[in-house]
Amino acid sequence: MLTILGFVMIATFLVLIMMKKMTPMGALVLIPALFCVIVGKGAHLGDYVLKGVGDLAPTAAMLMFAIIYFGVMIDVGLFDPIVRVILRFCKADPMRVVVGTAVLAAIVSLDGDGSTTFMITVSAMVPLYRRLKMSLVVMTGVAAMANGVMNTLPWGGPTARAAAALKLDASDIFVPMIPALAAGLLFVFALAYGLGLRERKRLGTLTLEDVTADPETVLVGAGSGAGSGAKGRKGKKVTGGAGGGTDAEAPETHGAAGAAEDGGDEHQGLDPNRATLRPKLYWFNAALTIGLLTMMIREDLPIPVLFLLGAAIALTVNFPRVADQKARIAAHSENVVNVSGMVFAAAVFTGVLTGTGMVEHMARWLVDGIPDGMGPHMGLVTGILSIPLTYFMSNDGFYFGIVPILAEAGAAHGVDSVEIARASLVGQALHMSSPLVPAVYVLVGMAKVEFGDHTRFVVKWAALTSLVVLGAGLLFGII
Repeated sequence: MLTILGFVMIATFLVLIMMKKMTPMGALVLIPALFCVIVGKGAHLGDYVLKGVGDLAPTAAMLMFAIIYFGVMIDVGLFDPIVRVILRFCKADPMRVVVGTAVLAAIVSLDGDGSTTFMITVSAMVPLYRRLKMSLVVMTGVAAMANGVMNTLPWGGPTARAAAALKLDASDIFVPMIPALAAGLLFVFALAYGLGLRERKRLGTLTLEDVTADPETVLVGAGSGAGSGAKGRKGKKVTGGAGGGTDAEAPETHGAAGAAEDGGDEHQGLDPNRATLRPKLYWFNAALTIGLLTMMIREDLPIPVLFLLGAAIALTVNFPRVADQKARIAAHSENVVNVSGMVFAAAVFTGVLTGTGMVEHMARWLVDGIPDGMGPHMGLVTGILSIPLTYFMSNDGFYFGIVPILAEAGAAHGVDSVEIARASLVGQALHMSSPLVPAVYVLVGMAKVEFGDHTRFVVKWAALTSLVVLGAGLLFGII
């Protein structure tokens, strides 16, 4: 019964948010609370929620101070040079913009933190998407898939969890998987190319007169309140017109951006002479950011502590006046509240799912349903199961709760546990868009995209990317 109720609860949540009958925050809280009562454990709801909140509190703290830190870095102009390079490549070609999004997300993902990747990628690309009236959900989908593939880096989390769960060396898991993961990343780039061509067909051929040289538009700002946003469209030539061509998904993917097209949104072009710029402190800020990311990779301190210290240093050095510090915090408060609130709402969902035992029953039902004849092919089975299981479960739950069971079943048929560990990485492209991953709320929140729209768009493509990784792993004899 718990198995059925678990699947029904997840299905109810997904249907309601994709049909926009409930907000993600409301659904994350009310749906699990209702099902907790249905399974007869309503009296324990408080315990489950507090346990979930306790587990996710460090993540919420990390996101809170990371948003402030990177928001300040955007305000002071740290990423302006990166954006200029991207703009030179992308110009006003929708295809180049989408491919540039995938490349940027993949590069920034080298730091191993999804939230950081999404903050930088969205900050860099949103102005261009808005100026060209491109679909923002294409941006969030491509960024999430690129980051999902790169999330398998040994310091990204899943590989380390698999190694710890099965008592293996992380390099033995990751290094042989590089060709398969590279195939998955190339597929994301190819998909970005195809989606970009579709956007180009929908919007027509656009040209802007030397967009990188336009002094009015440099970088997105999170609540900076400076800049002109709508400027820089001079020289726009349209052949085919906005809305030309056919795109069945255009209404659901593009609509979320429409309301924010004008200067009222916080994501707008910023004047390169804006008051928040700190050009004399550029190299200090660059060194601080590199040092922060290096310490994060080296795990010198817990990530929440690193970002807490980093945000305090960045605010104090760049804005010595208390009034200016308060203004910067206030400017980014909307993102902080939205993302942190969503994380704590997700804690209700995960707390009930785990506390009632539904997730354990669901996982064991899936594992027990594996035919005996599939024993020698447990690598393939693990890869396939990793796609839905990492979407509906946290990485901790999957790698420490399910992967050891799969490895034990494989060992009974002579399958090496390292193959199971490699196959368990397959589903990460889809995992990064799971409603249980806090970073995805940073992505959709900063981009002003409805979570349901993002889910509808990305699930099929991310699942296909995971299957490409699995197919490559089988082809190369890795799995």
